[in-house]
Amino acid sequence: MATLQSLALASPVSRSFLNQPRSLSGIPSWVAHRSSNSLFNGQSLLVARSLLSPTTWNSKKCGPIVMMVKPKIQFIQGTDEQTIPDVRLTKSRDGTNGMAIFRFDQPSVFDSSGEVGDITGFYMIDEEGVIQSVDVNAKFVNGKPAGIEAKYIMRTPREWDRFMRFMERYSNENGLQFIKK
Repeated sequence: MATLQSLALASPVSRSFLNQPRSLSGIPSWVAHRSSNSLFNGQSLLVARSLLSPTTWNSKKCGPIVMMVKPKIQFIQGTDEQTIPDVRLTKSRDGTNGMAIFRFDQPSVFDSSGEVGDITGFYMIDEEGVIQSVDVNAKFVNGKPAGIEAKYIMRTPREWDRFMRFMERYSNENGLQFIKK
């Protein structure tokens, strides 16, 4: 950590930041003006202060920005599955691994797969990222697609916890409820 701080303090940008006075809006003037030490040749931008909520430049108040993403399932990346699945969970007695089986009857991916492309996997997407599996099987009745079964295997307690966080978000968004048998 000390190495990173010393490297940051040795950079031309941080030197200009430490020596530059603050502008009236509370934003350091190096943000709004091009530095002579910089190799960046882009256009300078002036950020105007909002009249509704005054801002102050305080690194203690700055925190990570969390993007809220609606939890969704996809079989083709970029195409959300509209059909709500039946989900079955199993977990080992010692809690170290488990499996989730998703069954989709008449999934919407069959309606759009000809236009968008082939099913490439099973993707569960939320604000933490993507959980994926390639264990996807289609069910056909009289030569026509009727359903999809997708399996996600959790091999560690960490994978189980991550999956359960996704399922809690997905079930809240889609009105699913857990029934223990």
